[in-house]
Amino acid sequence: MNISVVLHYLIAINLLTFFIYGHDKWKAQNPDPTAPPRRINPRRKKKRRSRKVKHARRRTPEATLLLLAALGGSVGALLAMHIFRHKTRHRKFTLGIPALLLAQIVVIVLILFKFH
Repeated sequence: MNISVVLHYLIAINLLTFFIYGHDKWKAQNPDPTAPPRRINPRRKKKRRSRKVKHARRRTPEATLLLLAALGGSVGALLAMHIFRHKTRHRKFTLGIPALLLAQIVVIVLILFKFH
């Protein structure tokens, strides 16, 4: 196993994850002026805080964000969460991303000791 290939992969996946988290945060904050306004049902009780965005943009699914972190981009995801303050209220992100990072560190250490 070539270490430089693994290192290049980890750098690439972490950069990609970081930029996708940042892009998703940007989409959340900037409305799309060409999209039709969302319909709001007045009889529906509001469980979440009101949103300022009047027009919806297509966002990156949470499953995709978690998958990128699981594929080795957990450092990029954790940095993006703190820098962009994105997905910091979701437990699956605040607990899941550090757990993924810890698991990835354990796997890397085990692989290094096995092949060393």
